[in-house]
Amino acid sequence: MSAFSQIRAFARDIKLSHTVFALPFALATTVLVHRASPVSPAQWGWILLAMVGARSSAMGFNRLVDRKLDAANPRTAQREIVAGRLQVGWAWALTVGAAALLVLAAGMLHRHALYASPLVLGVLWGYSLAKRFTAWCHIWLGVALGLSPVSAWLALTGTVAPPAVLLSVVVLTWVAGFDVLYALQDRIYDQAAGLRSVPAVLGARGALLLSAALHVVTVAALAALPSLVPLGPAYWVGVAAIAAILVWEHRIVGPDDHSRMNEAFFLANSLVSVIFLGAVLAAGAPASP
Repeated sequence: MSAFSQIRAFARDIKLSHTVFALPFALATTVLVHRASPVSPAQWGWILLAMVGARSSAMGFNRLVDRKLDAANPRTAQREIVAGRLQVGWAWALTVGAAALLVLAAGMLHRHALYASPLVLGVLWGYSLAKRFTAWCHIWLGVALGLSPVSAWLALTGTVAPPAVLLSVVVLTWVAGFDVLYALQDRIYDQAAGLRSVPAVLGARGALLLSAALHVVTVAALAALPSLVPLGPAYWVGVAAIAAILVWEHRIVGPDDHSRMNEAFFLANSLVSVIFLGAVLAAGAPASP
């Protein structure tokens, strides 16, 4: 198999397009910092590379350590490693390479970010093992993606400020909420395989209630952000749109109806992240890091 084919298979297996979930929040954080202290084009580029490296490494590790579980699950049995289209050696090489990209980008941005990068990688890789011992693996995933705003702020300023922490709460609850919804598809398999998840432990209706509660916190945290940084009316239009999308997301997924899961998972949440970035860009008010 050619190197090009293996890189393409890796990109497909880790769903590289799903980087859109956390990336806009890191970019929005960079916008807030930029309004007080200009961020150079090189810094913008390193933030982008750090995010791509972090997520690619995390997902590559997930596919590697879960390959036997994926082979036994009908929903995931055609993933690239399981189906033999991506060789394990190549997957490890690309996963480690993506981790190295994160560390390099962190080092190019700030020494504090470099020091924090091994901890970030530990959290990211640890998520893939969490389902084996805790039903709260969805919260772990939320924490992993929620590191993006505080990491971006740290990388650009050398400190962590309240707006970045609040944005991390937004990402944590939003991601955990939609991951609980997504896990509904595997509830029966998880129970049979002895894996832990909120749907496997609380049942479908309990999972739906918890997911909705997490997304209520998401909207509340978004609404609280202007108390920490000045944001104009356009921001509130974005918050209203995000709240409406999250309501729609919950309306199209039922306890036993997962027919529109792709819309609820990818389309809805891609819109949430892109609209948030757009709202911060359009708000136009200065912020203090």
